Amino acid sequence: MANALTGGYGLRPIGITGSGPNSTGTTQYEIASDNTDAIYHGGIVIPLAAGVIGKTDQAVAPLGVLNGVEYVDSNSGKTVFSNYWPGSNNVSVDTNHPVKAFVFDNPMQLFTVVADGTNTDRATALADVFSNASMASVNNGSTNTGQSSDMLDISTAATTNSLDVRIVGLYEDDANVDYSAVGHQYIVRLLGHFNSGTCAAVGTLAHTGI
Repeated sequence: MANALTGGYGLRPIGITGSGPNSTGTTQYEIASDNTDAIYHGGIVIPLAAGVIGKTDQAVAPLGVLNGVEYVDSNSGKTVFSNYWPGSNNVSVDTNHPVKAFVFDNPMQLFTVVADGTNTDRATALADVFSNASMASVNNGSTNTGQSSDMLDISTAATTNSLDVRIVGLYEDDANVDYSAVGHQYIVRLLGHFNSGTCAAVGTLAHTGI
C-alpha cells in the first residue's frame, strides 16, 4: 500500500532523548533584516558570524530548526508573526527593530522526518537506525504555508560523521508504514549540533554513526 505522505514537512519536534519532560521549547535568535533567503518552518538553521542565524549550507554545525519569526512591518508599524522567514525582498521590515527567530535548539531534541526513498521492508528500515544521513532538497518549502518540504535522503544512511542527522528510531503511524514506498518516517536528531559539547564552535563535525 502507498503511504499517505508523499512529500516532506522538514523536521518536526517530537520529544527529547531520555525520559525527562519535553516542552519543545525554543530559543530566540535574530535574522539579519536584509537576509533575502527564505527560511521555512521546520528547516535547519545555522549560526553566522554576525551574531545572526541563516539557512543551512550543510557544512556548518546546525543550531536548530526554525519554528517561526517575528518582525515589525515598516508600512503598518505592526508586529507580524509568521511561521517562516520569507526573505527581506518579500516583506517590508522596519530595520529599527530586530527580526526575531524562534528555534528548536536543544541538542537532544528529537524530530520526525519523511524519507524520500524506499526500503524493502521494516527490517531494512530498522537497520538504518543508529546510522547518520543527509537531508534532501534542503531549504525548500511552500511560500503559501511557510512549511519546509525537506526530506531525509535515506540512500545516504552511513557512518559518515559529516552528515546532517542521526537516525534514532522509526516513527510509525497507521497511514505511513509502507517501507517499500516513499513517505515512511524516521525519528532523528541533529548531528554535530553547535550547542553540543563536542561542537562548541563552527568547524569539522565528529559524530560517527554505526
